Amino acid sequence: MSLLRPTPTSGSAPAAGTDSSAARELGGAQGSVRLAGVTKRYGDAVAVDDLDLDVRPGELLSLLGPSGCGKTTTLRLIGGFEQPDAGTISIDDAEVQHLPPHRRPVNTVFQSYALFPHLSVADNVAYGLRKKGVARSERGERVARALDMVRMRPFADRRPAQLSGGQRQRVALARALVNRPPVLLLDEPMSALDRKLREETQVELTLLQIELGTTFVFVTHDQEEALTMSDRIAVMDSGRVAQIGTPREVYDTPTSAFVAGFIGRQNAFTGVVEGRDPTSLTVVAGQRLRLLSTRVVDGVERPAPGGAAAVSVRHEAVSVTVLEDDARGDRSAAAPEVPNRLVGSVVDVSELGHSVMVVVRDDDGTQVIARLPRGAGAPATHGTRVTCSWRADAVHVFTP
Repeated sequence: MSLLRPTPTSGSAPAAGTDSSAARELGGAQGSVRLAGVTKRYGDAVAVDDLDLDVRPGELLSLLGPSGCGKTTTLRLIGGFEQPDAGTISIDDAEVQHLPPHRRPVNTVFQSYALFPHLSVADNVAYGLRKKGVARSERGERVARALDMVRMRPFADRRPAQLSGGQRQRVALARALVNRPPVLLLDEPMSALDRKLREETQVELTLLQIELGTTFVFVTHDQEEALTMSDRIAVMDSGRVAQIGTPREVYDTPTSAFVAGFIGRQNAFTGVVEGRDPTSLTVVAGQRLRLLSTRVVDGVERPAPGGAAAVSVRHEAVSVTVLEDDARGDRSAAAPEVPNRLVGSVVDVSELGHSVMVVVRDDDGTQVIARLPRGAGAPATHGTRVTCSWRADAVHVFTP
């Protein structure tokens, strides 16, 4: 997965599926969004809990989290489809929480696309312009540019039922952007697409946002989608932002066990802190496994000696080496003083196309998963005795 958004380069070709000149013509203002102390309840259930969030002008911010974390409710609060029970919502420094959706400077692309089945593609895109009283001549020009932008002008006379899922998604995007909103809200717009089309659309949408300069707030539960597309990611849990930062920041420097577990794939352990100094911390997990961490993150509470600890090591941080079949292998397996190493047997090997997943289990049942690049010489047979090892700076330790 990529942790860096693509950036436009001088003379670069436009993204497949988009027209960069049409995108530049449709580009409008870059809006900022601020939520301050926003709370939303449904009966006794708190969907959004005293939420503070700032969206910068011109960025693509993803709201990422599991089902029920409050990300879609947050989007609907910004769009005016829900009203907060407390707090303020501002767009470009003007409070809008009292305004209905059609009076807010935002447009929304819904998960269902919400296209009118009885209208043609062109009429769907023109609908908002007609409601605003835009003259017919200007309306036609802006609809044509919007359809060019998403390469859908050849389908202008078709009805939504005659389009594929990916084509309907593009029409919904053109309809949202034709009004030149300073802020565009997208509620999991690619969730209905198959994997290949979803990955292609991710690239197209990211490059389109860069060309337009419009502020995007994007809801997703897909970690790789957020990592690939976003300038910043707000990871949500229980109606609050657990961490916000660039894709690299939230992936490489998670500030909680929840974020570490939700972003990417990890080996998770629980144990007791054996020792701690200003630059390192050692945790004993199970009978044999000792985990040494040299990661010190500002603002992250480290557990005290003797206290419980939650530990994570990402799959791709683990190296796997085949043991020689001699006594040295037995001594390695019984040496708990060696940190960040587990000796065990391969119990599963899975081909993932671009990588290989190896599952290793030691004699006490502790399991480690390694994700290795193809060609790395991964053991290919069950029962092979191996050593799994990882660097101390790859060990994340949190207070449970």
